[in-house]
Amino acid sequence: MQQRTGILTVQTRGEGFYEFGRELGRWLSDIGANEGLVTLFVRHTSASLAIQENADAAVCADLLDALRRLAPRDFPYRHDIEGPDDMPSHIRAMLTQVSVQIPVVAGTPLLGTWQGIFVVEHRDAPHAREVAVHFIGELE
Repeated sequence: MQQRTGILTVQTRGEGFYEFGRELGRWLSDIGANEGLVTLFVRHTSASLAIQENADAAVCADLLDALRRLAPRDFPYRHDIEGPDDMPSHIRAMLTQVSVQIPVVAGTPLLGTWQGIFVVEHRDAPHAREVAVHFIGELE
């Protein structure tokens, strides 16, 4: 059993869902992953991770609408020094996931047919979001 670590950078264009499964697959291929487990951890307090449907963009749009209702920008938050999108982004990140684990079989993340892995950007401005990657298992 061996381990490998790395960082994937996901460029966002503002609030939304950004799939990065291809980049993860390329990283697993580059390290020679075979069988094991990959852990992903987003290194930010205003972004999160999601494993969600990637076949219909309406799913991510509806999820974004739900997050907007749960943590609206127009609420009178005390923490407002970074703008009206900052505190809602912290709440949304707290309600979602910052870390996920995915089994790897034959060098491929074992996601379901309609599943994709996304960085969820909760801020309005573009960001370069870092996702720490840790693989543990067998290498080729």
